[in-house]
Amino acid sequence: MVSDRPGTRQFDVLIIGSGLAGLTAALLLAPSRRVAVVTKRELNDGSSAWAQGGMAAVLAEGDSVEQHVNDTLVAGAGLCDVPATRAVVEGAPEAIAWLRTLGVAFSEDSENPGELHLTREGGHSQRRIVHAADATGAAVQRTLIDRVRSTPGITLFEHHMLVDVITDRQLKQAGNHCYGAYVLDTASGEVLTFSATHTILATGGAGKVYLYSTNPDTATGDGIAAAWRAGCSVGNMEFIQFHPTCLYHPDAKSFLITEAVRGEGGKLLLPASAGGGRFMPAHDARAELAPRDVVARAIDFEMKKHGVDCVYLDISHQSPAFLQEHFPNILKRCAELGIDITRQPIPVVPAAHYTCGGVMTDLAGRTDVAGLYAIGETACTGLHGANRLASNSLVECVVLARATARAIEAGATTKAPALPAWDESQVTDADEAVVISHNWDELRRFMWNYVGIVRTTKRLERAAHRIALLDAEIQEFYAHFRVTRDLLELRNLVQVADLIVRSAHGRHESRGLHFSRDYPGMAISAVPTVLAPPLGQVPSD
Repeated sequence: MVSDRPGTRQFDVLIIGSGLAGLTAALLLAPSRRVAVVTKRELNDGSSAWAQGGMAAVLAEGDSVEQHVNDTLVAGAGLCDVPATRAVVEGAPEAIAWLRTLGVAFSEDSENPGELHLTREGGHSQRRIVHAADATGAAVQRTLIDRVRSTPGITLFEHHMLVDVITDRQLKQAGNHCYGAYVLDTASGEVLTFSATHTILATGGAGKVYLYSTNPDTATGDGIAAAWRAGCSVGNMEFIQFHPTCLYHPDAKSFLITEAVRGEGGKLLLPASAGGGRFMPAHDARAELAPRDVVARAIDFEMKKHGVDCVYLDISHQSPAFLQEHFPNILKRCAELGIDITRQPIPVVPAAHYTCGGVMTDLAGRTDVAGLYAIGETACTGLHGANRLASNSLVECVVLARATARAIEAGATTKAPALPAWDESQVTDADEAVVISHNWDELRRFMWNYVGIVRTTKRLERAAHRIALLDAEIQEFYAHFRVTRDLLELRNLVQVADLIVRSAHGRHESRGLHFSRDYPGMAISAVPTVLAPPLGQVPSD
């Protein structure tokens, strides 16, 4: 789908995604580079703004880098990359300090004004979670968005969605370089050509591949799928973190109950019909402070064992004043739904939350394709291993975005070659949008049922069969009709689903977030899963 029409938009750096990673890179590069930020909805519509918990950093007396590294390695079930883990942990305090200089209003200790309040979350041996009440992501995003909107050198393209990155492969020529991207203006329906020396994928994760997710609707794996089509390796895609505690209510869409509620003494309880008592001590010695994968599996087990729709999280032993100070948004949202958390437990269920795998990168965001970078949840640095430790992801966004910006600044700014414009002369408007919505629903349901918290080989094979059928139908649709946001998101979700299933099918053990009934034991050696596109593969137009 290429032609020789003019109209290319030229920048030094093209950043696709407007979460914490993307905006951090934009702010750091703007003084010396012409930067474009492309986001498919509005700047604040990604997962970063939804993050409640906080950012992990060694700041307290008695804590240490070694303890934080060790906590991360334990949570990651032996699969974390040690150099990556150490780089992020060591860079975390400086990342927090940088955000404070921008004006992020982190919560301070009420007994020690001027000092940050540090909370504790599951899997952490110390209090090291810097937070802004229970809406840390929102507080950080507001500050960065204000800065980005007022920074010369940054051009914003809201309501613009990535179609594909432009590489030698896509142009059907020898080489392994990225020159920019094709981007859909979702308001006009026009596909634009963006030319850039450096292209950064910061599009977040892929939680919407599942029926139940804490993620916003934007989390459709766009960057991961596009990087795969461009020839990048992906890693550890089988490790999808299911947050143990998503609010269970018919009117509450994807509302997460932060890990910090358990960190502050919240207890998980069975419904009264199932006995009403605590159950976590029977599953793990760390009880409610066990890592997320352990807690999510325990809840899943108890729900299936007792045939109940949810379990309960009780924080009512804390005072109303404490809850108002530490969890104001949870208090408010639950109250809107008729739940008084000062007196009642919160109904919760697990939900897909974080994509631990992604596009393989080094510690400066570089992928297999020259000029193409990936940061944030889109990337797989090896930090999260088989299970992300709570509150490591936001700080990874800042640390790795800073490293990527430094690498780009250290390199030369060269002019990209002339790029062909998008050609849609052979396509028409879609006549049956119901095909897209039906396939989207089918995909998310069978991924939830077959590739969820507990897996079997037979379930994975069934999922693979359905993915192949959907993929063939979607590729035919993509080849004959003009692209839309819905079509592109579905195309990306099916691609990501395939990568998840292939990765899960190849792991003959249970480790971290991947639990197989057919292989319940853990292998002696911890080996990452790395998938690489076949040599010579050229993505379809």
